[in-house]
Amino acid sequence: MIGTESEREIYGSLLLSEQERGEGKRPTVDVIIPVYQPDRKFSRLLSMLGRQKYPVNRIIIMNTESAYWNGPGYEGIAGMEIHHISRSEFDHGATRNRGAGYSEADILLFMTDDAVPRDDFLTERLVRALEQKGPNGETAAVAYARQLPAGDCRTVERITREFNYPEQGRVKTKSDLESLGIKTYFASNVCCAYRRDIFDRLGGFISPTIFNEDMIYAAKAINAGYAVVYAADAKVVHSHDLTLIQQFRRNFDLAVSQAEHPEVFRDVPSEGEGIRLMKQTARKLIGSGRFWLIPYLILSGGVKYMGYRMGKIYRRLPRRLLLFCTGSPLYWEKP
Repeated sequence: MIGTESEREIYGSLLLSEQERGEGKRPTVDVIIPVYQPDRKFSRLLSMLGRQKYPVNRIIIMNTESAYWNGPGYEGIAGMEIHHISRSEFDHGATRNRGAGYSEADILLFMTDDAVPRDDFLTERLVRALEQKGPNGETAAVAYARQLPAGDCRTVERITREFNYPEQGRVKTKSDLESLGIKTYFASNVCCAYRRDIFDRLGGFISPTIFNEDMIYAAKAINAGYAVVYAADAKVVHSHDLTLIQQFRRNFDLAVSQAEHPEVFRDVPSEGEGIRLMKQTARKLIGSGRFWLIPYLILSGGVKYMGYRMGKIYRRLPRRLLLFCTGSPLYWEKP
């Protein structure tokens, strides 16, 4: 139940016209989760979705390889349906589009299987975020959540999370490109809500894509005159302690996605954001007296930059070297 009269009024009118909604109808929310070898985090995610104050209509699971799905372990989850695909079928854009095709909800909430809602208000706050407008009345097409580091997260990764997901929310529009640069297009399908009508109008996620389907969609929405909302009060616990080779490969794939879509990324390079992150992290480490982490910061930063630069020139790499650099070898078998 939604508490106050004003809240009921907001949700009753949210995203739907008078003709569309009928009396008392609120926007429906379906959660779409690509899953691969789920673990305890996924179980906690499902549990927290069941506790949301703004109820989830359906949970649509796009599971890669049925052999890895523990059916009996997830019995009794209300509204959950499972669709199995093979590893060769998986694609960051196409798999999510396929999941959206199973939904008839007003709002599509995409999550990853290791992102756990921080509280019972995640869906409520994302739905509210989609009601926000840009400074010139731009309709919000996308609203993404704040990612909080897990309790056992390493210090450098924790600072990175704070850099990318600050305490203050923001509505981003095309007018922010000059000041924010590539951050204008930043959004994350770790936990990101989409207005279904706009999602369909813009053609969903691009596919095939190695990575970055969320930012490419956000850029398309921004340039079509819509807004992207960072909903800082909508929170999930999500962080990774990647090895150096994993960091290299992640940044390689990131750069490949940018090289494949110059129409999006040509005029908003990423290098400046990387330098800002390095400087902020170094200042925080020095300020907290953790000087011994500076060499690791420099090493990991160098590895990330090397992966990024290699990804930018991926077309010139021998196939064997390319397959060593990428974190998504199956992508290169696609037409």
